[in-house]
Amino acid sequence: MDIENFKLKIKEGYNFKTDFITIGGAMINNAPVADLFINIPLKTLNRHGLIAGATGTGKTKTIQVLSEQLSNKGIPVLMMDIKGDFSGIAQQGVKTAFIEERHAKMNLPFEPNAFPVELLTISKQNGIRLRATISEFGPVLLSRILDLNDTQSGVMSLIFKYCDDHQLPLLDLKDLKKVIQFITNEGKEAIEKEYGRVSTASTGAILRKLIELEQQDADLFFGETSFDIKDLMRIDENGKAFVNILRLNDIQDKPKLFSTFMLCLLAEVYNTMPEQGDSGQPELVIFIDEAHLIFKEATKTLLDQIETIVKLIRSKGIGLYFITQNPTDVPDGVLAQLGLKIQHALRAFTDKDRKAIKLASENFPSTEFYKTNEIITQLGTGEALVTVLNEKGIPTPLAVCMIQAPMSRMDVLSPNEIDVLIEKSTLKNKYNNVVDRESAYELLNKKISEEKPAEVVISKSTKTSTPKKTEESYFTKQVIKVLTSATFIRGAFGVLTKMFKK
Repeated sequence: MDIENFKLKIKEGYNFKTDFITIGGAMINNAPVADLFINIPLKTLNRHGLIAGATGTGKTKTIQVLSEQLSNKGIPVLMMDIKGDFSGIAQQGVKTAFIEERHAKMNLPFEPNAFPVELLTISKQNGIRLRATISEFGPVLLSRILDLNDTQSGVMSLIFKYCDDHQLPLLDLKDLKKVIQFITNEGKEAIEKEYGRVSTASTGAILRKLIELEQQDADLFFGETSFDIKDLMRIDENGKAFVNILRLNDIQDKPKLFSTFMLCLLAEVYNTMPEQGDSGQPELVIFIDEAHLIFKEATKTLLDQIETIVKLIRSKGIGLYFITQNPTDVPDGVLAQLGLKIQHALRAFTDKDRKAIKLASENFPSTEFYKTNEIITQLGTGEALVTVLNEKGIPTPLAVCMIQAPMSRMDVLSPNEIDVLIEKSTLKNKYNNVVDRESAYELLNKKISEEKPAEVVISKSTKTSTPKKTEESYFTKQVIKVLTSATFIRGAFGVLTKMFKK
């Protein structure tokens, strides 16, 4: 094999005029080549990407390296931490003999470092709480999340319209459930006069789907104070961007909540951020670990919505990176939008695995230096097939890359370190105080209470309606009635007479 030709092709392919980050060194014949670095231009980081590979092949450390490099360049990161592996970014790493030897082979400097980190949560885990109100979702997005049919979606739009017209804020799930109950019971006649008939079958179906969402702890996510997207894009006093880690390791069995959050986040980012086209670097990079959780139970409508957002959000300066074990976990419509591919080793244990490997290898640029379908199963831990988009949007030559070691700690924070980090956060007081202001739930309960007619009881003697007495006054009057009756007086007098005779 012509090594000099390989060096020339890789150096030309990964040499950029604008700023870039470095993730490691190119390899040939199972060994890294000194001073032959694999770079990614900042300009195309908003073209999205895929990081795939079997368990234990080094995906987590690759994401850690990318996050560190981005932070150093002042590019904020939002990381979905499904397995709880990334918190160590907040602490400085340790230079070991293994790391020194690895970097010496690439001739790539290594300096241990820590990075500014914010720990976030949408579940019961400790962290800065991310919330959104029902109103911010809107009827269309909420209908897609709940997989409502056209009739049910129409009812959802009517609910939002009614609440807008009558100043009933929809903040959390109990607000929405209360409105649904009201329009099918106490407010049914008024609703029909103003908006038309509402099918109880439709409202019942919506309620059941809301309960399903509630059972996945969605009530922790819906409410106030709503998270401001701009708080994800902070820079510390040293010019490093924050790495925002969303702690999700208790949410793997709640894919509905995860996909709901992700769709809400992407929609909010898209609606909030201004158009910027192809600027010099992205405004925010989002890493979505265990991406199959988004797509696993997503409906066709929800997948279409995600695909649309992926297509459009890059113009807002946002880069999306999906992390999964197999590229086939990501729908074709989304895969087609991904410019960067980092493929760690895949394992072939079954015929299905071999087919998946064949498909994965065919998605890479052709190369004279590797047999892609073979080398994809032979990569070591911390090694990956890489291709990125250059500054002109053209895929770079395929290269096997030895990923550099993370500069931060390659282990998780202790529970005490997590508590200290959260306590020091400047966002804690802004988002972790519970806010439950008067909204649709309270206002409708008050309205029902004020309009409820006085209950009546029927007098046995006259058969006419009289106001119902309180328990105390009614009992007192009955006692007085008995004590003053002629029968009672005669009986008492007889008892007293017998006593005196004795």
